[in-house]
Amino acid sequence: MSVSNVASNKTTLYIGAGLGVTMIAGGLSYLYYKYLKRDVMPLKWRRVGELSQINIFPVKSCGPLELSDKDNVYCDILGLSNQGVRDRALMLINDNNEMITARIYPKMVLIRIEIIGDAKLRITFKDMEPLELDFSKLIEEAPGKDVHTSVWGTKIDAMLCGEKYDNWFSRCILQKDSGLRLVYYPYPKPVRSTNARMVKEPFIRQEDSGTFGDATSYMLMNLASVDDLKVKMAKHVDPLQFRGNFHLRMDRDEPYAEDKWQWIRIGEDAVFRIVAPCTRCIFPNINVKTGERDPDGDPLKTLKSYRMFKNYASPALGIHLGLRRAGLIKKNDVVYVEDNTA
Repeated sequence: MSVSNVASNKTTLYIGAGLGVTMIAGGLSYLYYKYLKRDVMPLKWRRVGELSQINIFPVKSCGPLELSDKDNVYCDILGLSNQGVRDRALMLINDNNEMITARIYPKMVLIRIEIIGDAKLRITFKDMEPLELDFSKLIEEAPGKDVHTSVWGTKIDAMLCGEKYDNWFSRCILQKDSGLRLVYYPYPKPVRSTNARMVKEPFIRQEDSGTFGDATSYMLMNLASVDDLKVKMAKHVDPLQFRGNFHLRMDRDEPYAEDKWQWIRIGEDAVFRIVAPCTRCIFPNINVKTGERDPDGDPLKTLKSYRMFKNYASPALGIHLGLRRAGLIKKNDVVYVEDNTA
């Protein structure tokens, strides 16, 4: 073999080895970013405002609990909970096991729910007899049957609560004795796959799916953004129409500042990763006081005029959060975001 051929072979080996090292390094860098770097919590935080309201919706699409300023609310991987009552741990389905929401039955938002003891709820609607539900006894008193259902196409099995609950909600919503069934979330952790429209978001995890929420366990509304929307609409809109868990009152008037944040801390302990914008459907068009839809199609119509995001077919307002550190929170807690200043 000639000297030139030997040299050529060595060069090829060196180049091949170099490419191999580069590919390995690139792969390790990708894995580091995907599984470690993306969720490294900030070392520095800056205050942006206060938590003006916390919303727990025990039954999907129904009214929120009324919490006092002193109520400590726990944030864990499944979502918010207070006195044993968890956010969106209950959901209504029809006889075909399909999810039922206020998008079809807007009066659902008028169903009121209050805590009357540890893990015990009192549910009311207009002139109907109140319904009581004890979370702590659901497992022992429920029929123990599971059903195959889904939340926006993402499959999940749920447990039936029992005939007395089915009858009450059927009379309440359908004005007949049957047709709806109440189910509860029986798992100790999130089991649903990530919502299909969000799978390409780089920071979302499967466990961010939570219980029966549309996409994630937590969603925050910046009230400055809602106020700006009101101006553009030239009409009133209640922040509750957007079904957010957290209402943030900013220290400064900064609408849509949340679009640029990556991390949020509430109080001293609870830390969240911003995982996606919250896209909107017709639900926010429902007046939470009357259960009627806006005749002009607002706020969805107005949002479509200026809040369309790339890769999403619907306008966005609010942000989806994934919990990265559990903790207790309460109303008026300080809200922080990552501090990127040097």
